[in-house]
Amino acid sequence: MTVPYHIVIPARLAAQRLPNKPLAQIAGRSLIEHVYHRACQANAESVIIATDSVEVRDTAESFGARALMTSADHQSGSDRLAECIDIMGWAAETIVVNLQGDEPLMPATCLDQVAQLLQNSCAANVASLYYPIQTADEINDSNVVKVVLGQSGHALYFSRSVIPFPRGLDLDEALANGNRWKRHVGLYAYRAGALKDFTQMNPSPLESMEKLEQLRFLEAGHTIAMACAVDFIPAGVDTPADLERVRKLLSAAD
Repeated sequence: MTVPYHIVIPARLAAQRLPNKPLAQIAGRSLIEHVYHRACQANAESVIIATDSVEVRDTAESFGARALMTSADHQSGSDRLAECIDIMGWAAETIVVNLQGDEPLMPATCLDQVAQLLQNSCAANVASLYYPIQTADEINDSNVVKVVLGQSGHALYFSRSVIPFPRGLDLDEALANGNRWKRHVGLYAYRAGALKDFTQMNPSPLESMEKLEQLRFLEAGHTIAMACAVDFIPAGVDTPADLERVRKLLSAAD
């Protein structure tokens, strides 16, 4: 069964580590065009690029995408999605998937998966995915967000720290003993009404400490449904080095 849902791709030019990122050229296309075509491979009812840049809007329209102009004052992609929901007039129960504008390698299967997960999780207003962590270095990396789950499969906590902490063992020993960690993948499905409510809340204490927006949902008492991604999700484009890595991958694919 195909779940009715929409994909929104937030895109802005003012990225600190890689300015003008959406327009960066990769194998003859802009980054945002690669992301858009990935989204179109999924079974969403619509794919919309939400931006504060006329240049991004014009580029999107040049390759046939629908683009909405949103405020330049938004602090996060979630805020931009909430404005898009208002513009489109989507009902509170509408499922909206947030595909970051720097994820040109996102499998379409995972976009459908996260929407289906939320559709099947009546207690949840948010759904997201994780992927198994394989090495001690990755577990120790503060840029790798870890998630721990309850028996229900819902998120208990997200952290940049080592959670759970293997007391009495080093990480290599813990892995050898069969202990496993989960890397959170920043792909979300939201119920539209819950996302709009979320953007009206002040940042929570745990969110401010960890710099992880999803903790605001947990502190407010919301449930986040989680599942292991059905396909591997490669890292997105955050830095010039990431851009070169993706250029090589997509140029080879062509």
